Amino acid sequence: MNTVFGVFGDPIAHSKSPDMHNAAFRELGMECTYHAFRVSPGNLKDALLGAKAMGFGGVNLTVPLKQEALKIVDADPLAESIGAINTVDFKNGMTGHNTDGIGAKRAIEEHDVKIKGSSVLIVGAGGAARAIAFQFARDGANITIANRTEQKARDLSMEVSCVGLATGCGIDNIKDLIDDCDILVNCTTLGMKPNTEGTIATSRDMHKDLTVFDIVYNPLETKLLKEAKEAGAKAITGEMMLVYQGAEAFKIWTGVEPPIEVMKKAVLEGF
Repeated sequence: MNTVFGVFGDPIAHSKSPDMHNAAFRELGMECTYHAFRVSPGNLKDALLGAKAMGFGGVNLTVPLKQEALKIVDADPLAESIGAINTVDFKNGMTGHNTDGIGAKRAIEEHDVKIKGSSVLIVGAGGAARAIAFQFARDGANITIANRTEQKARDLSMEVSCVGLATGCGIDNIKDLIDDCDILVNCTTLGMKPNTEGTIATSRDMHKDLTVFDIVYNPLETKLLKEAKEAGAKAITGEMMLVYQGAEAFKIWTGVEPPIEVMKKAVLEGF
């Protein structure tokens, strides 16, 4: 019998998760399929209950559902502390996990960028930003969270301060913030298809010793990353965060170690 998995979000057409997971299932000879479903926050509870009732193996959650899910599922301790869920497992009820932070960590570290001791500027304060801020703070980075709504950034920084160093601010002085950081992480949707000309900063705001990591992966090279290259900074694309967080979710659902290179190839072939 085929086991169904999926990703819920809105928008969702841009997602490469089906390509990635289906490639892994085929490689391992598993009778499973993975699909994308457009789900709004108001329908999330019904969608999750329906997925469980229909025998889904598990689901991923993306924008704008990661924090809404906390009201619905039983979060594990890490997801509870982060305050966002991106993976739901149905083996024992509905258990929420968060694999975004470890995905971002592995994506950055494979480019020989050290997190411990670095000054990290995270732009955005949504679900992915929460996960990355908590993960990097635990790993010994000094975190600054900048957001259009300054109070939201300050509130998140207060939570992150429980595990490490963190401050919050607005984004009006983005150049000054970037001048003082080693790693810039875009956790907003600016630059995502179809609005590909959006960017949180330009080359004029950057310095050559900067590492710029954009979690947006469609398009693969965002406007922000083009600007980073123009400034002589190190540019890291977002597809490997997708792959690594997906690999962690795959293990949670199936108990099987997934084929990372197969998943990466499937994502890249989709561009």
